[in-house]
Amino acid sequence: MSDETLSQAMHAATPLLKLPSLKPFLVGRTLSALASQVLAVAVGWQIYALTHSIRALGFIGLAQFLPMLGLVFIAGHVADQHDRRRIVIICQTIQIIGLAVMAAGTYTGWLTSNAIYILVALFGALRAFEMPCQQTFVASIVSPADMPRATALSASLFQTASIVGPSIGGLLYGVGPAVCYALCTAAMIVALGGTIAMHPSRPAPSRTPVSLASVFGGIAFLRRRRDTLGAISLDLFAVLLGGATAMLPVYANDILHTGPIGLGMLRAAPAIGALLMSVAIARIPLGDQCGRIMFASVVIFGIATIIFGISHNVTLSVISLAVLGAADVISVMIRSALVQLGTPDEMRGRVSAVNMLFIGSSNQLGEFESGMLGSLVGPESAVVIGGLGTIIVAGLWIRMFPSLWKLGRIDKITPN
Repeated sequence: MSDETLSQAMHAATPLLKLPSLKPFLVGRTLSALASQVLAVAVGWQIYALTHSIRALGFIGLAQFLPMLGLVFIAGHVADQHDRRRIVIICQTIQIIGLAVMAAGTYTGWLTSNAIYILVALFGALRAFEMPCQQTFVASIVSPADMPRATALSASLFQTASIVGPSIGGLLYGVGPAVCYALCTAAMIVALGGTIAMHPSRPAPSRTPVSLASVFGGIAFLRRRRDTLGAISLDLFAVLLGGATAMLPVYANDILHTGPIGLGMLRAAPAIGALLMSVAIARIPLGDQCGRIMFASVVIFGIATIIFGISHNVTLSVISLAVLGAADVISVMIRSALVQLGTPDEMRGRVSAVNMLFIGSSNQLGEFESGMLGSLVGPESAVVIGGLGTIIVAGLWIRMFPSLWKLGRIDKITPN
């Protein structure tokens, strides 16, 4: 056995949870994600109960997205100039106060729909600062050799929260929205404890004056780092075009005729596929052709989208969505490693902010694109066109970003 192979085997045998600070990070991130999922369910139900307006539900997403859009570049600059752990602690503390206000206001009956919008917008602004910092923690906690497994473990726990959270939120809302908000408050308190217990390694950040060049430094860096730019933009267009999940209510009601129970199965399927793939990646390394694997996963994502689009069988539809979720998590993991390991620490906040903006935009605009196209050509044609578009984009990106296609092992990625 060669020295390199022996080293890889030793790393693979190292229990991840024995790595310093990784366990509190995973606890904090998972419970924060769980609280967000429960909060989304409770806010949606409560807003609709208060207003009886479908349009009011759309304003919830807008209230969260606009603050992020306006603050994301400033937040990335702040993340690179200050103590990231302290920023997350401050953001989570304010979120706890806001959630406690929602719980108390709902219990006493004075919480109005306008107050909910204000608090949701506040949470969106806080996440704009919290997420670029939180995304840098794994690279500051584990070695590059442990990065793929640690990222996969983190993703699997996140997907578990995405599956369990809506179910818990729906069940607890039957007791009362105040109970949901109280649970979110408790989960965020434990998440805050995990953040406080972390001790990520990072050199003292250098302070530079605020300028357009420094605030938008993440974009300038990505223009130089073509493989990272290619990975982020590939994910943007894949999600933008392949937004089949926006059509799930239509498929459940009009095409598959499964009703609310079937809709729950369809919504859970991508997260279940992603969870299973995350567990597999945590145990089995991706190898030395990560670029080709990433492009293959995007093509599989597109094919699975097409199969779902033409399927009239519930079992086939659920399986295709699970494959879609499994393929997506491979792309997410490789992109995350590129963003974190391929970026100097002093730039990680700003580059993570751009990455976060791309992810948020692709999810929001993907749903909008699917809805608009579906209204023009029908839901099935819209989903199939989106899947075909994803495959075409993958082919174009291979030609436009050859360095991404040639990407080797994740643990060999270095800043340049």
